[in-house]
Amino acid sequence: MNAQNLPVWQQSGDKKMAADWLIRPVSEKAGFYLSQNGKDLIMNNGLLQRTFRITPDLACINYTNLSNGQQLLRSVKAEARIILNGKAYNVGGLSGQKENGYLLPEWVDQMKISDSAFHYVKYSVSDIENTLKWKTTMWTGNTKMPTGKTITFFFKSSLPQLKDLDVQVHYSLFDGLPLLSKWVTVANTGGKVTVDQIVNEILAVIEEESAVEGSADKMAKPNGIYVENNFAFNNAMRYPLSDQATHWKVDPSYTSQVNYNYQTPCLLEVHPNVNMGVNLKTGESLESIRTYELLQDSYDRERKGLAVRKMYRTIAPWVTSNPIFMHLVSKNDSEVKTAIDQCQATGYEALILSFGSHCNMEDTTAANMKKWKELADYAHSKNVLIGSYSLFSSRKISPEDDVVDPKTGKPGGAFFGGHAPCLGSKWGLAYVSKLKLFMTYTGFNIFENDGPYPGDVCASTTHPGHEGLHDSQWKQMEMQKGLYRWCNENGVYVNAPDWYFLDGTNKIALGYREVNFSLSRDQQKILNRQNIFDAMWSETPSMVWGFVPLTKYQGGDADAILEPLSEHLDAYEQLMMQYYGAGIQACYRGPRLYDTEQTRKTVVDVIDWYKKYRNILNSDILHLRRADGRDWDGIMHVNPALKQKGLVMLYNPQKEEITRSLKLPAYYTGEHTSLKIREKEGIPRTYKVSRDYEVEVSVKIPANGYTWLVVE
Repeated sequence: MNAQNLPVWQQSGDKKMAADWLIRPVSEKAGFYLSQNGKDLIMNNGLLQRTFRITPDLACINYTNLSNGQQLLRSVKAEARIILNGKAYNVGGLSGQKENGYLLPEWVDQMKISDSAFHYVKYSVSDIENTLKWKTTMWTGNTKMPTGKTITFFFKSSLPQLKDLDVQVHYSLFDGLPLLSKWVTVANTGGKVTVDQIVNEILAVIEEESAVEGSADKMAKPNGIYVENNFAFNNAMRYPLSDQATHWKVDPSYTSQVNYNYQTPCLLEVHPNVNMGVNLKTGESLESIRTYELLQDSYDRERKGLAVRKMYRTIAPWVTSNPIFMHLVSKNDSEVKTAIDQCQATGYEALILSFGSHCNMEDTTAANMKKWKELADYAHSKNVLIGSYSLFSSRKISPEDDVVDPKTGKPGGAFFGGHAPCLGSKWGLAYVSKLKLFMTYTGFNIFENDGPYPGDVCASTTHPGHEGLHDSQWKQMEMQKGLYRWCNENGVYVNAPDWYFLDGTNKIALGYREVNFSLSRDQQKILNRQNIFDAMWSETPSMVWGFVPLTKYQGGDADAILEPLSEHLDAYEQLMMQYYGAGIQACYRGPRLYDTEQTRKTVVDVIDWYKKYRNILNSDILHLRRADGRDWDGIMHVNPALKQKGLVMLYNPQKEEITRSLKLPAYYTGEHTSLKIREKEGIPRTYKVSRDYEVEVSVKIPANGYTWLVVE
């Protein structure tokens, strides 16, 4: 068994639930233990416990949320499933459970080896190995990489056709939150084999509801577990809509379920929608996608979102980097230097050459790279980061390089606009190489990639980056993620409008309709606050960007833009405060940040204010009231680890000053007795926290304006 001197699990008779990990650090660390009888292996971090029977084969027999005592598992399944050369083979598992609605521990001793092709051999334990060697020099809220333990279960097969394959199932258990990660590795030591698919997680989870009739797609999915993986795309800018690999399926073996047609969605399987289709040669190995399972202890939307946000901060700390940047529209080098000077003069930390600018990162001629290196050196001499926009998809390259539609055998059928380049084509491979060369030579610190690989399949058999249709999606996805991993490990900050956070990107759009920026400034104020409110249920402020059109964008009249800035200073200031007050960077898109001394002073005042409260403004957002143009609206940042426990942003869209008595949520500040609250830089007052964790505050909000409260 290769026990590695694991400690023996000491089952405590105390059933006390774990402390609230969202407001208090958890002292217990991730660990693996052997049961007293040596039959089981237990993973535990004080918040999550998962138990595996390791004889006569390996199978998960317990999955408990220690925060509320909920048992998530109802039945034993295989650990994974691998489809090889068109045939499916199970990995581990036990058979003989007659009732699949629940699982009693005493039943496990009677269970036997299932029809698995791959059987458990041994395990090994190590510290968590970080997926990326991230480095950065810019402002970052959390620079700590995650800690915890990883266990690897080794499997072999006695079948002749599988004897040259080694299968490993990996679990990482994280410190400080009820989270684990799982993935599978297949290594080939013999002849070529086609790995059609790897199902890296199979879990028979308790159902969410008992519906007598109805189809699985319309029924509620289990609430107690949030599942995310690093195989997500489609430009939705929301993870649940981008996820391409989490499947809640039906379980016909669960014959005692309430649904007459066995349609209850209570079987979790994780695998790409489209087969991987990888031909694995001798000596090669293939790693599946990675699944992250976060246990949820509530139906409250705010609490569930706070848990997901803490997950991101922990496993992908690069998402907490949040430089203050401008989006420059430039026609010549002189405008770039002017913008750099204005960034330095106002406290901005970065400059991004926007779409429509004169920077072309695909031009790797010596003259072009020399020019941009000199401009980058100039920016860095002013302590300003610099980078550029680059479009990948939504463009037609050539019949030889575009994706080939499998239905017609001709270029077309792409997700965006019918035509798009294949990342595995000669052009696509060169595109990635040129970007890396350009950024390395010039020293660019930021990369804004529009239209990252959108999941297109390609039927070409002549593209060097993939063999054919069968592996085209998987290979292109790996190349796209490889580019972002390279950026992450080379100090290049990445904006990308798709969900590649777990593979190195830093920021995504918060979600907006671009033509809305052609509406009036007054409309934009309210719509922007709605966008912020709606987006911040599961993302941290640093994970998203907004948009402010300094010059004309997507049409619109003069009342839609801010130029001349000095003539629309009130709107400019409020739009900045709305975004910075939410901790969100916006793309201030135009040729300059200020046009007069008064405008410069206004920008400086806002940036100075943001930097003063930067830590709390980059903390989690609680939702107070959504903007509707009729009454006040607002949000509240909270962070129990800071001196400033909260910061409240309040807005009044009406033409008259209003006074409102507000009940502010105090629970997630971590202070449950009393709080000191001040308006702006005023004198703080002490408020008692009620039994339902609220503080009642009376506040005046100026007409067509805003105010803020600091909570300590």
